Amino acid sequence: MNKCVLPASGSGHPVVCWLLTAAEMKRCDSNTSEIFGVPSVVLMERAALSCVDVIVSRQKKLEEQAGQLGLHPKRRVLIAAGGGNNGADGIAIGRLLLQEGYDVSFYLASDEEKAGELLKLQLHAAKAYGAVICDTIPDGEYDIIVDALFGIGLCRPAEGIYREAIEWINAQDAFVLAVDLPSGIETDTGAVLGCAVRADVTVTFGFWKRGLLFYPGCNYTGKVICAQIGITEDGFLDQTPEAFTFTAPVTELLPARPEDGNKGTFGKVLLLAGSETMAGAAILCGRGAFYAGVGMVKLSCPTLIHPVIQTALPEAMTADSVEASASWADVIGAGPGLSLSDRARKELLFVLQQTLQPLVLDADAINLIAKDEALLQELIAHQQNPATRRKLILTPHPGELARLEGCAIEEILKQPVFYAKKWANRLQAAVLCKGARSIAASPDGSIYINRSGNSGMAVAGSGDVLTGIVTALLSTIDDPFWALCIGVYLHGLAGDLAAHTKGEYSMTSNDIAEAVWAVLVKQEKNYV
Repeated sequence: MNKCVLPASGSGHPVVCWLLTAAEMKRCDSNTSEIFGVPSVVLMERAALSCVDVIVSRQKKLEEQAGQLGLHPKRRVLIAAGGGNNGADGIAIGRLLLQEGYDVSFYLASDEEKAGELLKLQLHAAKAYGAVICDTIPDGEYDIIVDALFGIGLCRPAEGIYREAIEWINAQDAFVLAVDLPSGIETDTGAVLGCAVRADVTVTFGFWKRGLLFYPGCNYTGKVICAQIGITEDGFLDQTPEAFTFTAPVTELLPARPEDGNKGTFGKVLLLAGSETMAGAAILCGRGAFYAGVGMVKLSCPTLIHPVIQTALPEAMTADSVEASASWADVIGAGPGLSLSDRARKELLFVLQQTLQPLVLDADAINLIAKDEALLQELIAHQQNPATRRKLILTPHPGELARLEGCAIEEILKQPVFYAKKWANRLQAAVLCKGARSIAASPDGSIYINRSGNSGMAVAGSGDVLTGIVTALLSTIDDPFWALCIGVYLHGLAGDLAAHTKGEYSMTSNDIAEAVWAVLVKQEKNYV
């Protein structure tokens, strides 16, 4: 990556999976052909072969199972092709299936006379093998439908015959394979452009596309298979993609713990968290920090809740104010359960103006800043100046990010990547936009898209646990963006383990916190 520096995995696992936009994929494809000399038609043939392999392997299994019952599954295939290179892929798939003995019908949803060079080439080859190209969907029943209408080429709502074709495909009782991306899904955002094909399998080429991960697009993909067809990282040249997700086990992303370390070695975290009615937020935050490996935790909170915290979290220390403990800490985290009280504002103001340690801001710390324009502008000015800049992480949910931006939450939900990047640049900080696919942005434009986690994590206190985890990691990981990415990944993995044991309906934030340790002592599954 030409932006943030990614460490190597210790056991040969790939550390990241790149997640490309349509423009990045097209550039990489073009570089592979124009710079490295691999003809586009060769890449297309490999892409078609990878799709055919999926179809043939599935059919073979069906026929083996059916044969035991004396049945004979049919091989009726419809290729639904558009007028671009995705359509050319589809025609090539149909030709190869014809050669495998499948009963293949071809529908071309565009004017054949206006076809591009590669599509004309594939149409000529298919016809030479006996294919009949139809300009309407041939009547009949189909067992397999290949969606090759748009791929990554769609940027506006599907209309006219294309919309009709998508709706027809979705109405069929057939196995649907989407080529590169289900037609109707926007490549970069996962948005549904009017309507979209619901695929059973999506075979994408070279690299994952962002739209395959984001909601609602990921609900349309079925199983995603990333086929290697000869487009490799070499094709990035000096323009590495912005976005990635993790593939390595989280334990391989964490720094090694020195065997001769002590509690001071593993970090001293001061948490400005909790209020008279929200002691639980402070407890969950402190618990997350301890389970993520920090050596010492001190909670600055109202004296009234000290007994509650000391009972629930005896490992932690308590303090009446940040001012008395700030110099002790290696890292400060602020926000969970803090409230918007005068006391909370005074404590936060001290942290922002009188401390220099790496800082994690969440929840009410962000809300307090958003309410105070002068304080926000002061923070921006400090962060924009290299001489006064501190290591900073923000972990807002869309509502908190909307308050910072001064816009409706719907705007954040429409463009979470844009706003995370905007505030990462504005504050020269690592900024998270929490959600079903949490997005972390760095000031240099790098984007991490998280795949771990589940719906059970949408529960009160989950973000408090995350703040504790991220603050703990920032005490031993030098790069705030890297600490944030790993923290979000670990938090999601803990949520997945909690869901496995308690169920997504019944799990609590405390279950997430208590699952962190288990994640760190087992080899969790890969997510791509």
